[in-house]
Amino acid sequence: MRYKSTRGSVTDISFSDAVMMGLATDGGLLLPEHIPSISEQERARFRSMEYPELAYNIIKHFVGDDIPAEELQQIIQRSYNKFTHPQITPVQRHGDVHILELFHGPTLAFKDVALQFLGNLFEYLLKQRKSHMNIIGATSGDTGSAAIYGVKGKENINIFILHPEGKVSPIQELQMTTVTDPNVFNLAIDGNFDDGQRIIKEIFGDLGFKQKHALGAVNSINWARVLAQIVYYFYAWSRTSSHDNARVDFAVPTGNFGDIFAGYMAKQMGLPVGQLVLATNENNILSRFVANGDYSIDTVVETLSPSMDIQVASNFERYLYYLLDGDSDTLMQLMEDFKTRHAMTFSKTQQQQVQKDFSTLTVDTDTTLNSIARFYRENKYILDPHTAVGVTAGEHLRSDDVPMICLATAHPAKFSDAVRRAIDIEPPRPESLRDIEQREKRCEHISADTQVIKDYIVTHALN
Repeated sequence: MRYKSTRGSVTDISFSDAVMMGLATDGGLLLPEHIPSISEQERARFRSMEYPELAYNIIKHFVGDDIPAEELQQIIQRSYNKFTHPQITPVQRHGDVHILELFHGPTLAFKDVALQFLGNLFEYLLKQRKSHMNIIGATSGDTGSAAIYGVKGKENINIFILHPEGKVSPIQELQMTTVTDPNVFNLAIDGNFDDGQRIIKEIFGDLGFKQKHALGAVNSINWARVLAQIVYYFYAWSRTSSHDNARVDFAVPTGNFGDIFAGYMAKQMGLPVGQLVLATNENNILSRFVANGDYSIDTVVETLSPSMDIQVASNFERYLYYLLDGDSDTLMQLMEDFKTRHAMTFSKTQQQQVQKDFSTLTVDTDTTLNSIARFYRENKYILDPHTAVGVTAGEHLRSDDVPMICLATAHPAKFSDAVRRAIDIEPPRPESLRDIEQREKRCEHISADTQVIKDYIVTHALN
């Protein structure tokens, strides 16, 4: 399998090079040169596979002969050894929907599924290349802690994570700042997530700086992140569908478009998916795009689901590439227009295609709280606020004859303030969160300025 950039100037690179490159050197995002197809017969075999074996049988199509099969299997196995549930991403039926629990990893969020894999992949590739890497990423909450736990203590890697000060949940912040391994650097910026994401893109856009300091990406701009997330769509189907060609629907709470893009890719690979329901909170640029082609920046609103408090979706360009039938020139023109006008426009034909690919619903804060309360009352099951957004949309748009699988993206204990507001109950804390407030913390407060961040990296990077 070879990889190419959405912007057309980077082509024919290996899987390993795509992982190490992160953001393509032409500023685009990397995609496989073709989407592999999973046959009905192969898909049927997934029903009897445990998660790591199923993951290998998906991921191998994208790796090709770049990593020997036995070593790839070992990387995948190590990636899920720290999950606390034997099924890794179990599916449970509650009321009218199925809940795909993606929060059994070290930091209790869906990002662990991809970032445990990516951390082990980085370690393997750096050892093979006798090299080192300085990872830099921005987080709206969960990516940061999951990335840190994916690489903390690993040789040949330093990691720098930017989070918006005061705009992540207290538990999310503690999960980052209480990791004091010497290769971990937490930076609290005086801005919002979009400021952090802008800084990261500007730093990666300076190719000389990127190469000099061996920068790597863990944000969902890295293709391996999306790849690992494709797996749990196939796994959920294998545990939920009634027969080998049975259709299922998915409801996905999303802000950065990466999680639902993985579902889109699974569908393109042959997974029998009906609806992909894109659920947003008040920061609904993606819902507006699906509903009426309005992809325009609005003011970021702080909500109870902070990981979705995003206006510029970093994975949107990957979908845009397919929507434009691989026309990189038109894509680059749209992205350039977006820089100046902060908006994109789409033809009626393109809008019709988008609405074939996705359904959507915007779920506001009051509805989120009401959904947490009602779901607990009816099912004795606690939803975190992000999952509640997805469940609300899934319940609203589900069909009676098709299973609706709602992605539970975080453990409710990570957002106990919202849960208490909804049901006046403190969600039970998993063992990993016990006494977290008493642990030693390490964090730098820093300006949301690209040059200031670059200077910090120069001072602390591995060379």
